[in-house]
Amino acid sequence: MTETRFDACLDHMLAQEGGYVDHPADPGGATNMGITRKTLARWRNISPWTELPKSAVEGLTRTEAARIYRALYWNPCRADQFPPGLDLALFDFAVNSGPDRAVRTLQAGLGVAADGVVGPVTTSAAQKADANEAINDLCDRRLRFLQGLSTFPTFGRGWTRRVADIRKTALAMVPAAALPSQQRRTNMSILTGYRTYVVGAFMLIAGLAQVLGIDLPALDGGAAGHLIFEALAIIFLRKGLKGDLGRA
Repeated sequence: MTETRFDACLDHMLAQEGGYVDHPADPGGATNMGITRKTLARWRNISPWTELPKSAVEGLTRTEAARIYRALYWNPCRADQFPPGLDLALFDFAVNSGPDRAVRTLQAGLGVAADGVVGPVTTSAAQKADANEAINDLCDRRLRFLQGLSTFPTFGRGWTRRVADIRKTALAMVPAAALPSQQRRTNMSILTGYRTYVVGAFMLIAGLAQVLGIDLPALDGGAAGHLIFEALAIIFLRKGLKGDLGRA
């Protein structure tokens, strides 16, 4: 399960990163699939990092990039401990701004000690939180942080679009079972209401059938008049109760 979540999140994250770029205003310098020259040099134990040629960055494979992302970003955040959707929002934030900042920002939103260490207190708070609210809060905080950077005038448009895309994708990953409790109660109420109407309609049909001389053994013993009266009572009583509850 962990491997599947990592692969799914990696696919979405890499779609944001793109391929090889070497923007002169980017402090990261030569970058491929989001992996900077300095990060790749550190991963390959090359020091100083300037000894790693840019051609090595350009030739980086997806397989090696995946190993780097898992070891340096996914695992330090313990992203596999968070609900679907929130794991992506946290992981992508960590890739852009570092695991420590991403985790501290998430912890601040969850209302736990922002120490940058993912432990049982943090994961428990995340599991108890409304997933949609946690994702939106993390993305909002991330965007505010980015807006305060000196490079925002240069890269802000792309960063803003990226956060918006990650937010949308992360929210779509939230399982239906994680819907807010009020929405689940509403959905259950709707289903219960339909079931009531179905029972009433069936009784009404059965009563009319008996009036027309059609014998329904399953309802043997129920007088036609009683069936019709009870069916109408169920339907209109249900409608009246629904209206009273809506005004309460």
